[in-house]
Amino acid sequence: MAGSNKITREEALAYHLEPAPGKLTVNASTPMSTQRDLSLAYSPGVAVPCEAIAENPETAYDYTTKGNLVAVVSNGSAVLGLGNLGALASKPVMEGKSVLFKRFADVNSIDIELDTEDPDAIIQAVKLMGPTFGGINLEDIKAPECFIIEQRLKEEMDIPVFHDDQHGTAVITAAGLLNALHITGKKIEDCRIVLNGAGAAGIACIELVKAMGAKHDNCIVCDTKGVIYQGRTEGMNQWKSAHAARTDLRTLTEAMNGADVFLGVSVKGAVTAEMLESMADDPVIFAMANPDPEITPEEAHAIRPDAIVATGRSDYPNQVNNVLGFPYLFRGALDIRARAINDEMKIACAQALAELAREDVPDEVALAYGRKLSFGRDYIIPTPFDPRLIHTVPPAVARAGMDTGVARKPIVDMPGYEQSLRARMDPTASMLQGMFARAKGTQARMIFAEGDDIRVLRAAVTYQRSGLGKALVVGREDDVRERLELAGIGDAFRELEIVNARNTRHLESYKELLYNRLQRKGYDRTDVHRLAARDRHVFSALMLAQGHGDGLVTGATRKSAHVLGLINTVFDATAEDGAVGVTALLVKGRIVLIADTLVHEWPSQTDLADIATRAAGTARSLGLEPRVAFVSFSTFGYPVSERATKMHQAPQVLDARGVDFEYDGEMTVDVALDPDIMEQYPFCRLSGPANVLVVPARHSASISVKLMQQLGDATVIGPILSGVGKPIQLCSATSTANDILNMAVLAACKVG
Repeated sequence: MAGSNKITREEALAYHLEPAPGKLTVNASTPMSTQRDLSLAYSPGVAVPCEAIAENPETAYDYTTKGNLVAVVSNGSAVLGLGNLGALASKPVMEGKSVLFKRFADVNSIDIELDTEDPDAIIQAVKLMGPTFGGINLEDIKAPECFIIEQRLKEEMDIPVFHDDQHGTAVITAAGLLNALHITGKKIEDCRIVLNGAGAAGIACIELVKAMGAKHDNCIVCDTKGVIYQGRTEGMNQWKSAHAARTDLRTLTEAMNGADVFLGVSVKGAVTAEMLESMADDPVIFAMANPDPEITPEEAHAIRPDAIVATGRSDYPNQVNNVLGFPYLFRGALDIRARAINDEMKIACAQALAELAREDVPDEVALAYGRKLSFGRDYIIPTPFDPRLIHTVPPAVARAGMDTGVARKPIVDMPGYEQSLRARMDPTASMLQGMFARAKGTQARMIFAEGDDIRVLRAAVTYQRSGLGKALVVGREDDVRERLELAGIGDAFRELEIVNARNTRHLESYKELLYNRLQRKGYDRTDVHRLAARDRHVFSALMLAQGHGDGLVTGATRKSAHVLGLINTVFDATAEDGAVGVTALLVKGRIVLIADTLVHEWPSQTDLADIATRAAGTARSLGLEPRVAFVSFSTFGYPVSERATKMHQAPQVLDARGVDFEYDGEMTVDVALDPDIMEQYPFCRLSGPANVLVVPARHSASISVKLMQQLGDATVIGPILSGVGKPIQLCSATSTANDILNMAVLAACKVG
């Protein structure tokens, strides 16, 4: 799948432009509705915490955002692989880093771009901003200035200062190296380690490896001029000199002979077959040049099948990804109000990551990657999707900070702290990212039925360019081309496969299949021809039925009920056939499924039991352990109403079936979702808030979903069609291109 994720200039610009410029926003965390709120937030109420902080500066962590706020600081002198673009052009990257802080560790972050290349000016600016922040993340500042800036700021500031380009890479490399050596049975103090690339990341890697026990003269550092040895004068500086070894080796080729470990932060192709051939048994290769590694895993394993290989690429096993480190390092450091992030904290982070990779991988992680992951040569570093990272790594960092005396507020209740970290994890983001990872592994041929709609076309283009699979668009070639060109993505026309009744050789077989289904339902061959050749929904369903696609997305241009009726001409998708519509609501970090939102108009108690079973299966396919509540306006028999009877009886139907998921009812929505209210009913069989709500009728489902969408600002995915023989998902007429893409991903993952 290397290189399959194509992103065009237009798409990238649109992503940063819509729905609002940039990637960040600021939201108030306190009420701001009444005059009293304003008086408390500003004058005169704000004077009270101001005076408290003036009297005791430590209380700034209690009364302001300082304790959970990090500055991402850059001057744009070394932006990703783009070089010196300057401060302003680096802003999208720094905003992106802030987004990662929030997404993975719930750390608030503000990007700050400084328009200077003078280290002293940067040091002074950051130092003056110190009172605002709980930590400083330096980013994309070129060497050697980055060394000077970080060291001075560490000495002069009393909050953590961390240059991620250096230490983020070093920490994840160290974690992977610990596990690689564990697998091969080698000890770090006995290993010959070769580093190629003596820039910021390389120097940080070798320093951390030495801090973990590697011997100085066993570590050979190379740059573009060869081995850095004691006595060398050409191309040297104080940071390189610190790692000059006592050795007669002069070239990378010589250094690699007999080496146990290679660490590469250099350039594509730096490692040759001869170099790899000369390494010791079970060589460990960290080829981290981006976007192309020093040697690819395929090349390395062809030469040395015994090699353990890691890269910086997401499309290879063992990705060295900084997002595994910096969010959790800062989370732990902020939570103890640390004065610094020291080597012990970085080593603790690396060890925690290494130990996590050795544990059994949760089902939701395996689900996200479409395969079972287990500790071994192709899995020495955890994946960014692992939900355990948030409550595993920060406590280790915090303990190390407390043990080394940099904590201003030690954590007393560590189990309670770990539990609070679990609560910070947003399950909605994990679910969506996991689904996309599964879809990428599936590589499904996805049929987009409505090629005359630009939203559908945008979704199809994104599906294909994201490396999720092949997009098959049903529509007329000229029409599709024109719409893509008007949208500024005309080049995508050549990438998509456009299908219609006029250009397919399968039309006759489609019509025969349809005639065989409908001939006893009042349809003659003329009727069948009209349906198969002229209706895109039916044509698309026939494509899917005959195996000319792996999944189908439709419904963005017509009413769902009408489209479902057309789908029923090809597939058995009625209530009697067991079809169910399940809508996922993603709101305030929670995922709640509502069923049935599509098929059953007024289900009986038996239908409701069937719906619950289908919805529970959908929940599991999304990575959720289902807790089903049959909801009504009454709770466990009160008030008594004929309308609530079936909701009371449906759990009894499930009792008789002996299903393997939690369920109870009838109950009101607040009882189902609020654990404090649920505690008033100690006999309730649910172990926690429900995540699947089975409603009395389709109209109540529709009202609930639209109310949450309009007033609750919920993200709506669905209705997810369950119980049909093939993966078919129906969009709503109000779907955005991103909504349609999400439905395609669900179809690719065969959810439902």
